[in-house]
Amino acid sequence: MGVKAALPRYEIYLYTAVLCMALLWTASWIFEVSRANVNRKTFKASVKDGWYYFGGKVDMADTEWVMWFLNFRCHILFALSGHVIFAKICSMLAPKHRSIMYTAYGMMAIFTSMGWTYVTLVLSHCVLLYSISLVKIKWLCFVAGLTSLATFKIEPFVTWQEGFVTGSFQLQGLLFYGGCGFTIMRCMSFALENCEKNEGNYSFLELLKYNFYLPFFYFGPVMTFDKFHVQVNNPDLIRKEREMWNIIAWAVGHLGIIITVDVLFHFMYILTIPSDLKLVKQLTDWTLAGLAYSNLVFDWVKATVMFGVINTVSKLDHLDPPKPPKCITMLYVFAETHFDRGINDWLCKYVYDYLGGNHDNIWNELVATVCTFSVTALWLGPCQIVCVWAFLNCFGLNFEFWLAKFFSLEPFASIEMAMSEAMSRRIRAVFNAFNFWAIILYNVLALNSLDFARLVARRLLLRGFPLSTLSVLIVTYCGIQLIKERERKQALLLDPDPVLTPEPTPIPASTPSPTTTPIPSPKAVAVDAPGKEDAGKEKAE
Repeated sequence: MGVKAALPRYEIYLYTAVLCMALLWTASWIFEVSRANVNRKTFKASVKDGWYYFGGKVDMADTEWVMWFLNFRCHILFALSGHVIFAKICSMLAPKHRSIMYTAYGMMAIFTSMGWTYVTLVLSHCVLLYSISLVKIKWLCFVAGLTSLATFKIEPFVTWQEGFVTGSFQLQGLLFYGGCGFTIMRCMSFALENCEKNEGNYSFLELLKYNFYLPFFYFGPVMTFDKFHVQVNNPDLIRKEREMWNIIAWAVGHLGIIITVDVLFHFMYILTIPSDLKLVKQLTDWTLAGLAYSNLVFDWVKATVMFGVINTVSKLDHLDPPKPPKCITMLYVFAETHFDRGINDWLCKYVYDYLGGNHDNIWNELVATVCTFSVTALWLGPCQIVCVWAFLNCFGLNFEFWLAKFFSLEPFASIEMAMSEAMSRRIRAVFNAFNFWAIILYNVLALNSLDFARLVARRLLLRGFPLSTLSVLIVTYCGIQLIKERERKQALLLDPDPVLTPEPTPIPASTPSPTTTPIPSPKAVAVDAPGKEDAGKEKAE
């Protein structure tokens, strides 16, 4: 109810004005704090000299961003450019065998960068999991895969396997863990898909093609084997109309984002400030809220750009890679929260949807979410902050589900049916504003620190109550309404002439109804607000 409910135009304009003013004020306060503390001692490690044209310093606290777009951008561009050129030649000369050529180039590049011992280590895990996949027992494949993954996350197995890699350079650790971790996830996907194959088995060569595709090898994203296998073996290499122009526009757009972020880092030190808790305690409540929000926005931008660069290369190879993550600003339900759509799709396909079934049973949903976030915690590396993050997000997702069940009962379902769709949308947005900040606080602790997350929560919920708390929620409410307006227009594009039907008679809560009973489908588990669910899968990073 209320998916296509329109609000008065002046109301949307008011929401836009309030949100824009709040964002501008918050940005100006962060800018003032950054300028005033640019020479602070605690900033020296991460605030370095920036572009000559700006004559100032730049925030370089994020190691992944610095690695990708500053220190090692030439090395990464060289490797990916070599793949593009090599892949184009192979596609022209031997289109039917291009997947084998991709594998050969990938193994050669990995051998050159990491050495033969690393390639041997990766192959040993591939052979082990391939052998187990021949048994075609899903639970055995899953246990074996998780055990292999644990050997790269838990001591002393990590140190023992690292000892096989000779040499030492700055990127070695990152490439080692990235390549090995994604290798295990790909091998598990291969093994589980092989269990689904009715006749025979996939060959070991297919696993090598899948794992050693260079653009995805070190940094992802993960494509499930069933999708990759079909796309990489597709002999039809004819592009759609304007597809090449779209790829070029995609690449230019990401270049523009990189430049914009670098420019902003010269004026706002959003990554360095949260690390100085003594300074953070002196900031206003609004500045703290802006810092927490901007950190999540940056993490989304970083994931979008990093995967966007890789996805651009894979699109040139006629693949359809996982889409970029959904913008954090557009998230107001836990069911859609993710920062890596590839891992998210993997988890939904092999864990969450497999265990959760139709997602209409509280116990099955609880088991599915606990198992999903347990695998996610192992993937990220089990430690205190990861375990806290996993617990909070697992609770948030289940709480949405419980709330959906609760508000599907009478008299809530009948009350919502009696009110107008516009009013229903407003009430839902109030609940979504609380949910939005729960998502921010639950995830900012994984990006910064547990102490910073505690400080933000204490200031916004306790010390700042009621003025700061209510003002932040009001601005968030305005943002939620603008998001809903965008979703409404998208829904109208899909169904521009909806058929108006009279309001149905309230149905008992025990009977599934698309308007009154929020029984999630396999792709939806979240409640948009009382008596309403949001389509989306459980998202974990």
